Amino acid sequence: MVATRRPSLGMALTPVIFLIIALFINVRIFGDASLDGSNQFILIISGLIAGIMAIRFGKSWNDVFEGVSRSIMETSKAILILLMIGALAGGWLISGVIPAFIYYGIQVLDASYFLPAAIVISALISLATGSSWNTTATVGLALMGIGGSLGFNPAMTAGAVISGAYFGDKMSPLSDTTNLAPAMAGTDLFTHIRYMTITTVPSILITLVAFTLMGLFGDVDTSVGASESISVKISQQFNITPWLMLVPVITIGLIIAKVDAVIAILVGAISGGIFGLIFQPDIVAQIAGVTELDASSSYLGVMKALTVGADLGGTDDVLSDLLSSGGMSGMMGTIWLIICAMFFGGAMQSAGFLRRISQAIVSLARNAAGLITSTIGTGVFLNLTASDQYLAIVIPGKMYKDIYQERGLAPQNLSRSLEDSGTVTSALIPWNTCGAYQAGVLGVATGEYFIYAMFNWLSPIMSILFAWLGIKIAKIDTAKTSSSDGNSESL
Repeated sequence: MVATRRPSLGMALTPVIFLIIALFINVRIFGDASLDGSNQFILIISGLIAGIMAIRFGKSWNDVFEGVSRSIMETSKAILILLMIGALAGGWLISGVIPAFIYYGIQVLDASYFLPAAIVISALISLATGSSWNTTATVGLALMGIGGSLGFNPAMTAGAVISGAYFGDKMSPLSDTTNLAPAMAGTDLFTHIRYMTITTVPSILITLVAFTLMGLFGDVDTSVGASESISVKISQQFNITPWLMLVPVITIGLIIAKVDAVIAILVGAISGGIFGLIFQPDIVAQIAGVTELDASSSYLGVMKALTVGADLGGTDDVLSDLLSSGGMSGMMGTIWLIICAMFFGGAMQSAGFLRRISQAIVSLARNAAGLITSTIGTGVFLNLTASDQYLAIVIPGKMYKDIYQERGLAPQNLSRSLEDSGTVTSALIPWNTCGAYQAGVLGVATGEYFIYAMFNWLSPIMSILFAWLGIKIAKIDTAKTSSSDGNSESL
């Protein structure tokens, strides 16, 4: 064993470079099937490389695996939520909730304004709940079904849902990341939210305009959405009634009431199963493989829908896409990816490589705009390597806090930069917990919805642009240090 020493930048970057090259080659060979296991294996190998290299700097295997264990443990709740969402999707399918959303959505939402409406609906729910995850797991599922019935590319609908959900998550005072960022930077919550509007509002407005134009002039297969055949087939197969809306109302109400997400979503899944027995007994019997329900077959049908899922579309390819769910088992691929990503991120962090790379980025900042750009770059880099949005907020928050103060920059500059990078870009990376989650819930690969999740990649660009143009860079006002926030803004 040698004394712990500081790794060089080249050594710290070696596992990252290997990961990027290996993933590039793997995706070229496997294509969409790369997420079936080969990408996960590469993440494990990259983590092992980081661990082996860490020993050269005085670490032990115990140190590395303790870091990996902590990293995986931090995602345990996310994994539980994913399992519950799989169950919720199955419960909402057999109850008729998802079919009802599609049926009513076809009647109410026209293809020309569906995409901006999806953004607004997702944003409002996310503002109310403070969670992009809960939003995509509830109304996001419904909007995906409606978008498919109207003939939209699923990636396009997913991009609209994710854009709206992350806008609401970012601006909601109930959001964990919105509270975490100012805590790391040393400012208060509402100063942080007000300061974020400077870059966030232009980003969401551009996104809304772009999606409005897509809906009006985009190449949409309206032959699917314009036909009444989908709603007719749904009404023939399911008992569609407004009473079914009680299930999502109960679920979203619990989330707004700040009931733990695992419990709220579990209640939503169980409620779906109960409503399925009440309103869709024939569907439950079909899943159970019987002609008439009794206590045993009722239990069998509901449990199969919640755990292993069901395909109620039959031989109709369009309905099969809209009316199918993998249940809890359908989330296992996403969970597998998250665990492997956390292995890599934990090894990199315990080896000290993440901090070494971040410090190198800091050294490049020569002025306020450079410092803000470095902060955003660090957040994106940590989302790529640590694979977790919380680490992408906490680590640069701790690193940059004193530097911002030394350079006379108010802490809300830092908190905004943390959210404009760490929070929103997490959904754009396939092996990040957020990217894997969104892809698993919405059923669209991250690489497919990336270009359509406009708000998420516009936010860091807008923040960097405003920094270099010198727009609204808040300075520490030394003359007002005794005031409530101790800073003022300068144009």
